[in-house]
Amino acid sequence: MGGQACILYGAAEFSRDADFAVLSSSDNLTRLGSALDELAAEVIAVPPFEREYLEKGHAIHFRAHHPDADGFRIDVMSKLRGVDEFPLLWERRSTFAPSGAGEVEVLSLPDLVASKKTQRDKYWVMIRRLVEASYARDGESPSPERVDFWIRESRTPEVLIACARAFPEEAQQIAQIRNAAAAALQADESGVEQALAEEEARERALDREYWRPLRAELEELRRRNRPGR
Repeated sequence: MGGQACILYGAAEFSRDADFAVLSSSDNLTRLGSALDELAAEVIAVPPFEREYLEKGHAIHFRAHHPDADGFRIDVMSKLRGVDEFPLLWERRSTFAPSGAGEVEVLSLPDLVASKKTQRDKYWVMIRRLVEASYARDGESPSPERVDFWIRESRTPEVLIACARAFPEEAQQIAQIRNAAAAALQADESGVEQALAEEEARERALDREYWRPLRAELEELRRRNRPGR
C-alpha cells in the first residue's frame, strides 16, 4: 500500500521501506509475526505490535536485521482513514507478478489513491502521478470504471479537461459532487486548479482531525516509555 505499490502501478517512486495493509485477526497477526521473525525485525517506535493498536488505526513500525534485508523498514496498518475495511480491500485488490518475486497483492488503484489523501505533501504529488500513469496506459480504450476513476480523482487540469471533453455524460454526473469536474466541463483550467486546491485542503483537515486522538495516544505511550518512569 506504499511506494512499492506505486512503482507497480507505473508511478515510480524510490522507496526505502514497504508499507502493508493487513487483516488484524489473531491468526493472521500470528502469521505476520512469524514472517517478521524470519526477517529478524524489531519494533522501532511506539505503539507496540498489538492488535488493539492496529484496530484503532495506528501504524506499527519495524526494522529488519536479517543480512539480506538489514536496515529495511516495514510499516503495518489495518485501518486507514477514508478507505474501506480490509475484507473489501482484499476483494478489490490487484495482483502483480514482478520478475523473481512471485505474486504481489496490492491495493486496487482507487483504494491506493484514497489511502494517500493525507497531510503529507509527497502523497498529493503521487496521487497525481498515479492517475496520470493510468490515463497514459489506458486512455485509448478505457473501461467505464477507469473513466469514472479519472474524472473523480485526476489532479492534473489538462487530463481532467480532456476527460470531460471525451466523456461529457460521465463528467456531468460527477460534476454534481466534484467542483473540479464542473470546472473541467467549462474547460476552465484556473477553476479546476482552485477546486483541486480546495479539495486538498479539506482532505488535509480531515486527516489532521483523524490523527489528533491517535497522536495524543502515541505521545502518552512515549511518555510512559521514557527512561526513569
